[in-house]
Amino acid sequence: MDIPAMLARLAGVARDEGLAWGMRTMTFNSRRAQELGKWAEEQGKGEAFHNAMFHAYFAEGQNIYDLAVLTREAAKVGLEPYQAMEAVESGRYAPAVDADWAYSRKVGISAVPSFLAGGRLLVGAQPYPQLKNLVDTARSGGRLL
Repeated sequence: MDIPAMLARLAGVARDEGLAWGMRTMTFNSRRAQELGKWAEEQGKGEAFHNAMFHAYFAEGQNIYDLAVLTREAAKVGLEPYQAMEAVESGRYAPAVDADWAYSRKVGISAVPSFLAGGRLLVGAQPYPQLKNLVDTARSGGRLL
């Protein structure tokens, strides 16, 4: 795998789609962020939290497994930091994340991001026209172009 080429492609897609992007030098475990995301969704702040996590990880290179980072980002979107910490430390959202992972394996998702529509899978960061084609094709029951 040509990692520099892959990162350059991702940076180009992010730029084309107006997404913040930075060149990360480390990869961090996202498990705690996924669990906290489930809690944030229950609080009505899921989309804002997921966007904050995207920015923290991909634009700023933050360690989204670190509780200090998670609680700071939660607070930025209006979530109570102590409740966020408790949600992660309690482990009560682990089964929901485990179920998401099991579903992903079942349908063949092995990378993030992946897009599944109508039984069709598109893997990796994709420009809008390809995502639109996936949805349009799924609606019509046809094959991806």
